[in-house]
Amino acid sequence: MDLPLRTCIGNIRHQGTEAGRSTGSDRMTRKKSVALWPALLIVAIVIPWIGWNTVPSFPAFFATDPVAPSSGFSGGTSFADSRLPLTKVALGGPFEIPPLITNVQITDFDGDGISDIVACDVVKNAVVWQRQSPLGTWQPEQILLDDLVAPAHVTVVDLNQDGSLDVVVSVLGNLWPDDGVVGSVVWGERVGDTFVRHVILDDVRRVADVQAGDLDGDGDLDLAVAVFGYARGEILWLENLGGGGFREHFILEGPGAIHVPLADFDGDGDLDIATGFSQEDEELYGLENLGSGRFAARLLFRTMNYDLGSAGLVKCDLDLDGDVDLLLPCGDNLEDRHAYPQPYHGCLWFENQGSWKFEGHRIANFGGTYAAAPGDLDADGDVDVVLVSMTNDWERPENPSIVWLENDGQQNFQTWQIAGDPIHLVTVACGNLNNDNRDDIVAGGLHLGSPFERLGRITAWLSSADQIRPDVEHHQK
Repeated sequence: MDLPLRTCIGNIRHQGTEAGRSTGSDRMTRKKSVALWPALLIVAIVIPWIGWNTVPSFPAFFATDPVAPSSGFSGGTSFADSRLPLTKVALGGPFEIPPLITNVQITDFDGDGISDIVACDVVKNAVVWQRQSPLGTWQPEQILLDDLVAPAHVTVVDLNQDGSLDVVVSVLGNLWPDDGVVGSVVWGERVGDTFVRHVILDDVRRVADVQAGDLDGDGDLDLAVAVFGYARGEILWLENLGGGGFREHFILEGPGAIHVPLADFDGDGDLDIATGFSQEDEELYGLENLGSGRFAARLLFRTMNYDLGSAGLVKCDLDLDGDVDLLLPCGDNLEDRHAYPQPYHGCLWFENQGSWKFEGHRIANFGGTYAAAPGDLDADGDVDVVLVSMTNDWERPENPSIVWLENDGQQNFQTWQIAGDPIHLVTVACGNLNNDNRDDIVAGGLHLGSPFERLGRITAWLSSADQIRPDVEHHQK
């Protein structure tokens, strides 16, 4: 039978008193322990303080060579102003709620020879279309597909190969951390002027990305899926069975799967998958296509800096050598309530060396980097890069939210500042919006935290060849 609580406490106190009377050495031990407490308290305070103030001066502590930052912590990042003439255009009309745009794409969605913008909007829980018609005139925004809880990414593709562009949407199901089965993959099939909804996958955790390609070599388009989840995630591929049916196949497990770019990374004639994990570990993997729907995981990169903040993975041939490289923007620290730029934030280029070897290069330091897009901004024939920041130091108005990295043709990059308004940018795309043979920029704002100022929803920066000033000529080869 249990004793009353008061009796139990009394027995414990009594036993403690009797033990204290037994020897004098026990009393001395307790006195020494009490005397050590102030010293331990000082150590607990001083060591973290020393670490905070000195470790950032050793950037390799945070990221493995050769991708460590080249300079110490500065508490935010600013650069020289870009001399490329760019005209800023705010799209999508006025808004009352702070915008939550998670993805933007530049595409000729209606096939009229003029590029449009397709975007994911979490406020509207929809995929929206910014149509440009005629050139230079933006029509009222159209909703292509709605009732999507926290859409993360839209892929524009003719999935059923009927000659019209569809949308395939990666649905998180919850913008905030969640390990529940709340995600889905939704196909918006274009039928005339409407989009018919098909839920391809819904028994899954939060989905961050879906890309389409013929992964099994049978002539139709399959899907690679990045299930971000939270503490649990995975990479899947969905086999196209025809007639709108898909079969799910597991490839690799890991929390925080971000993107799944598809390309023939090893040059053997089939489509492979690249992906990055960003939760428990910071890793990049190549998923080699072995044929017959089988994939072999190859570790491309791993760092002991678990706070690196991998925020995306972008394929491009940055050095124009004929193979496909990878860009890794680093700066996602949204798990911190008061996120702040860190010395290891920026962009890494993983140069494809062949045989599944990728050499890492740091091409930019930029606080709070959240997305990257390749494009030829200065029309000199090489590949430049645009970066956007979610969490630069916004208390300093001189700090930018968007920059571009000028490529000198030898993959040496100079960072130029484009704008600091709007802030909290998390997605960016490059493409020719005004048909001047020069890439333009579109970015989207995700305003989750303070400061709630300099807000923007979908913003374009348009370049024009006939506006190039003489002092920009040195940019051009």
